[in-house]
Amino acid sequence: MSRIEIRHAHSLTRAKAKKAIDEVAVKLAERFGIDYAWEGDALQFSRPGVDGEIALGEGELHVHAKLGFFAAMFKEPIESEIRRVLKEKF
Repeated sequence: MSRIEIRHAHSLTRAKAKKAIDEVAVKLAERFGIDYAWEGDALQFSRPGVDGEIALGEGELHVHAKLGFFAAMFKEPIESEIRRVLKEKF
């Protein structure tokens, strides 16, 4: 099983950061067909072969995802898209 681990600094208020994470989730849903929902300060996301979360902390986001066998073949474009959107929004 392949994993994606990204830590990304931010300087937004909690409300603005949550809004930006929502926008990231919309882009990921459009691009990769994920489902997502908030659980506290963590946005859980999934689709067949991918499970993960974007956890909101003080000054930092932590993206953690587990990729199944098929999704692991697309690890680089998935991780690149997540990093690109995080950079754009934060």
